[in-house]
Amino acid sequence: MRKNTEEKPYKCEICMSEFSLKSSLKRHMGIHTGERPYKCDICMSLFQKSYHLKSHMRIHTGEKPFKCEICMSKFSLNSSLKRHMTIHTGEKPYKCEICMSEFSVNSSLKSHMRLHTGEKPYKCEICMSSFRESFYLKSHMRIHTGEKPYRCEICLSDFSLKSSLKSHMRMHSGEKPYKCEICMSQFSCKSNLNTHMRIHTGEKPYKCEICVSEFRQKCSLMKHMIIHTGEKPYKCEFCMYEFSLKSSLTRHMTIHTREKPYKCAICLSEFSLNSSLKSHMRLHTGEKPYKCEICLSEFRLSSTLKSHMRIHTGEKPLYVKSEYWREIKGIPFMQSSGCHINQNEKASPEAPS
Repeated sequence: MRKNTEEKPYKCEICMSEFSLKSSLKRHMGIHTGERPYKCDICMSLFQKSYHLKSHMRIHTGEKPFKCEICMSKFSLNSSLKRHMTIHTGEKPYKCEICMSEFSVNSSLKSHMRLHTGEKPYKCEICMSSFRESFYLKSHMRIHTGEKPYRCEICLSDFSLKSSLKSHMRMHSGEKPYKCEICMSQFSCKSNLNTHMRIHTGEKPYKCEICVSEFRQKCSLMKHMIIHTGEKPYKCEFCMYEFSLKSSLTRHMTIHTREKPYKCAICLSEFSLNSSLKSHMRLHTGEKPYKCEICLSEFRLSSTLKSHMRIHTGEKPLYVKSEYWREIKGIPFMQSSGCHINQNEKASPEAPS
């Protein structure tokens, strides 16, 4: 037995770490080689160390041998109990020397430091995306595997992330904990609030590389790109008209179904789209949420504001309404609109006479 506990004769030739035991050096080398000799026979997960496998097995057995003596909470890992205890003690002994943030556990400080260094040590072997935390990589992998382990018990929708399920549940509960401090609008998830805030700030971080159009949301940019590609992946099974947007196909389908499931509770008018009902309700409420930042005129519809803005900009309309109507109805441009009709394109039976 080695009496001098400070003696560390075994050195890693890769990173120069030193160890007092040869077995410790051998275990350490697994970090560099990537070797994971310990396998879980239930889910096939691999581990570098035997005690990691032993701790992992508690996920399957449900064993939680570590108990908090204050609140009686139980944990499967001793390290989890230690982290939990800082809730009661309030102790934060680990400090970031750059921004002075304090942390209750050293691992949290290490993770935090990657914000400053930009280090992303966890890499996806399929698409080479890199992540700051291992759990981000684990969540990302579900994109490739299609795994959706979190299920809503109400509508049976499945989700790849626990946070996505949590946000989804607010649809059922009606909870909207995130509030805009400017206009008091409320949202069920923080990302929706962040997107909404761009209305007030004017920020449009998503830019089209072809025509330099800018958008508040990534999905809006993706929809816009179809203008350039000409792609129309959504086809009506009744009349075979094709649409670039799924929402356009949905609106078009009301021509065939005549369905109008959205009813105004005040005047009993019926609408095929929920968005149409919402716009209609402003006739009763007098709400005009779209404001001109130049002359402060207010409008009930965003399209009316857009048309109004041409007074200030001098912009000439590009028959946007004709294109929009054509997209929804699945009909060619009419000659009366001032637009060209493709002679090879047959008129829809729904086209107005």
